[in-house]
Amino acid sequence: MLQVRSKWFAYMGAMLISLASMSVQADEMKPFFLGSTSTGNVADKVDGVKSALQGKGFEVVGEYSPYESAHIIVVTNGELKKAAASHDRAGYVAAQRVAITKVGEQVQISYTNPVYMAAAYRVSTDLSGVAASLNAALGAEKEYGPEEGLTTRDLGKYHYTFGMEYFDEPYDLASYNSHKEAVAAVEKGLAAGTAGTAKVYRIDIPGSKQTVFGVAMSAGEEGNKYMDETFIMGEIDFKPLRSTGHLPYEILVNGSDIEALHARFRIAMNFPDLSMMGDNSFMKIMPTPDAIKETLTLVSGGEVEDDF
Repeated sequence: MLQVRSKWFAYMGAMLISLASMSVQADEMKPFFLGSTSTGNVADKVDGVKSALQGKGFEVVGEYSPYESAHIIVVTNGELKKAAASHDRAGYVAAQRVAITKVGEQVQISYTNPVYMAAAYRVSTDLSGVAASLNAALGAEKEYGPEEGLTTRDLGKYHYTFGMEYFDEPYDLASYNSHKEAVAAVEKGLAAGTAGTAKVYRIDIPGSKQTVFGVAMSAGEEGNKYMDETFIMGEIDFKPLRSTGHLPYEILVNGSDIEALHARFRIAMNFPDLSMMGDNSFMKIMPTPDAIKETLTLVSGGEVEDDF
């Protein structure tokens, strides 16, 4: 009898461990979804992708081509805007990014995972419905990014490694007397193409004093290559499945203050398995965080610090 009980307890213990392991695995997420792959040209896919998104209730708020082989479409909807108002720095989650990327003879349609992004931005709103709508619009072959996913708990306290910044350690770009004045400053900087930038989108978050901008960055012939999207992605986005939806970078006007996520957080959250050293590593873009901070500070009308 004791032997039977011992075997039963051992069996139940093994089952509980297995179920716990399955639960952890089920909670693991990756930053991007691959919707589909096909042949053809990027330009030929754009209208169909936008139509599919609009058919599922998404609003297209901006689009651009950061480089010849890619086109990015930025969308939002009521659920995303509501989630963006859930705390005073949640505005980043309002925009989800859809990418059409040519890789060799293949065209990849991919998009950001809103549930992953919400966890990284410490938004507790359940965005699985938004994810399901994106899946239905564009397909959902698989989640991808790092080899191993991250859990909600991992993302809520995420930073790349010791000494690297967290979500709540953004760049402080500038401050004004009012939200209206701060928004106007960013609009002015983007309209002027300050420091090689261009406006991709603007989303005003209802019920809050948050406005999020999407910012394209191009160094041109005379600029700092370390802020240039083509250069950055050429170094870090090298896997067969491209993570083009990392772009564009955001500026958040939060009340009268203007901020942006620190690049050592913003890049790492989308490329958490990027190596520190060697080819295609953070070392290759080591000056990028300062270059991005300087660029976005100038766009916001802020003062550039001497330590750049």
